[in-house]
Parts: sequence; structure tokens; C-alpha cells
Amino acid sequence: MASVAYAVHDVSAVLPYEERKIAATHLQSANCTIRSGSEARHGSHLELNELLGPLQGSGEGRIQFEGIVGSSPALCEALDQVAIVAPTDSTVLIQGETGAGKELIARAVHMQSRRRDRPFVKLNCAAIPLDLLESELFGHEKGAFTGAVMQRLGRFETANGGTLFLDEIGDIPLQLQAKLLRVLQEQEFERLGSSYTRHVDVRIVAATNQDLVDLVTEKQFRIDLYYRLNVFPIDLPPLRQRVEDIPTLVAHFVQKFAERMSKRISRISKDDMVALLGYSWPGNIRELQNFIERAVIVTKGDVLQLPPLPCSSALRTTPVTLKDAERDHILKALEDSNWVVGGKGGAAARLGVARTTLIDKMRKRGLSRQLSQSRSVS
Repeated sequence: MASVAYAVHDVSAVLPYEERKIAATHLQSANCTIRSGSEARHGSHLELNELLGPLQGSGEGRIQFEGIVGSSPALCEALDQVAIVAPTDSTVLIQGETGAGKELIARAVHMQSRRRDRPFVKLNCAAIPLDLLESELFGHEKGAFTGAVMQRLGRFETANGGTLFLDEIGDIPLQLQAKLLRVLQEQEFERLGSSYTRHVDVRIVAATNQDLVDLVTEKQFRIDLYYRLNVFPIDLPPLRQRVEDIPTLVAHFVQKFAERMSKRISRISKDDMVALLGYSWPGNIRELQNFIERAVIVTKGDVLQLPPLPCSSALRTTPVTLKDAERDHILKALEDSNWVVGGKGGAAARLGVARTTLIDKMRKRGLSRQLSQSRSVS
């Protein structure tokens, strides 16, 4: 099964070093599942309906979450956290990369809460201009500003009794953060153009793909708002850390899009599945979903036909986030200076920062000489 060994090697080549061991382990597990199934059938294809078996929630005693597919340990750990916090009214902060499914997790928190029969209202804080965002959140009275021709309820009033999902919370402007903090703490606010204080009962679930601690350090995010949001954090793993879920996700998306397009697609070749397992999916589940939709469009017959995956030169060879990019950059400077931090030829001078600043960044990033040695071995 040379293709399996090649896939594991390929993943190690394209992922950041700190994720290689995790990804390789998960990929080997997923490939073993494919190999055992293929040995039973002695064919070159996999039956998609058989890959739908290990859906999330199938285990004894596990709560099912609508729309969430997978049974990997990394995903189940996040879902266990959802099950713990959902029955409370506590604020939840979901942290994860773009496309990892943060809205599905937020909806799962709502659907497992006592508010499930009340509204679930969502707002993408990055998608609305500053001059409109305040009105979107708190509403406005007629004549409050030019163009306000009628009264409008904001998202807080619309979500009264239910859950308000604030996506991309790291992008909310500083000018609004104090007002947001007030309504989170006091559950009260005023519409634009009104002096009447309104009271609401709203649970907040926020999400971000940014490091809010870094934003606080850069004075782009209020520290008091950060602490108010970070009551119960849930870290959502990227797809490359739950590789064993890819076969199930592929089968799920094929079924979804084939039904929509009135096609009958029942199989996928083993080689194509190994190729999907070997790709790093920097766009996470959203990228996989869009890729499978494209595959279903071009497929003729009952065997899924994959369009070309991005070539190896186009795969992500650097970390996705600015935090990870800075971490690798600092580590390289430390290695080039033989771990001398200060002085003329030290890492701090190479990076153009003060010695104390570099030491603080090393502490925050968990950088040590032992980490460098383990990286060279991997």
C-alpha cells in the first residue's frame, strides 16, 4: 500500500512542524480504516454509504448535534465541551480557523440549551461597516440619522430570550466595544436616537479566528471585554487535526450535492480518497465542501470524479495565522543565532526588537531550545 505511505510523508511535508506528528497519526488511522475496508472488498473503490457509518453522535450516550459530522477525538473533545456548557447561560467563546465550522458549534450550544425554542440570531461583525454596526446591534429610532426613515430593532432585541451569535468578534471596532461590554454585563442598552433604556435576556456566543490576547496587547481589543467573553472557551480543531473525519465528510457532502443535482454517485476510488487525506485543507471544512460540490458537478456516472487538487507548490507551507507565522520567524532567528537572545549577533538584534520584548514573546509562544531540537528530529 505504497500510496498510503506516500500520503503520510506528504502531510509531514506541507504542515507546520508542530502539527506533523498529530496529522501523521490521524492520517495513518484513517488510511488503516480504508485499507481494512478495501481488503474486505478486494476492489479499487470505496462505497460512500459505508463511509457514512461513523457519524458523530453514534456512540453510546453521546449527544447528537445536527449538521456536525465526524467522530475524531479532536472533534469529540470540542463537542464534549459544548455538552457541558450548553445547559448554562454562560458566555461562550469559540476559537478556530476560518472554515472550521464555528457557526455550527454555536448553533449546537443554542440547540442544547433551555433557549432552543427561542431565536438564534447571528451577526458577522466583520461584514458590516462601522457606521452601520451600532444600529445592527442596538437598533435605531426613526430620524436617528440620515436615512433612518423608520424604527428598527437591533440584533439584541431580536434575540431577546434566545442566543446572539457574534461571529468574528475580534473585528468589532474599538469605538463599539465599550457599549458591547455594557450590554453583556448589564443586559441593557439604548437604541440610537433614544434615551430610553431597554432590558434584554440574551445569551452571547462569540467566535473568532484571531488571537484576542494579541489584539489586547496591540490595544485593538479591550481587556475587560476579552475577560467578559472568555468565560467558557471552546477550541475548534482545524480539519488537518481531524483527518480521520475526512472520509465521512466526503460521503456526507457527496450525498448532499448529488441529491440536489439529481445524480447517483455511490463510489470513490481508493487512490482519490488517499489524495484527499493527504491534502492539508487550509480552508478547512468549507474548502472541502466546495471541492466536493465541484467534484459532483463534473462527475458522470456513479464514481466520484475529483477535479485536480492544488499542486504541492500551492499547498500551505507556512502557518495560517499571523501568530504562528511570527512564532516560526522567531524560532528561525533563535536557531540562526544559536539561541543567543541578546547582544550584537543575538536573535533580538536580528529581529529588530528589544531583548526583553523577545523574551516575552518567547514565553507567550512557548519557545524553548528543547522544542527546536525536537523540530530538527521530526
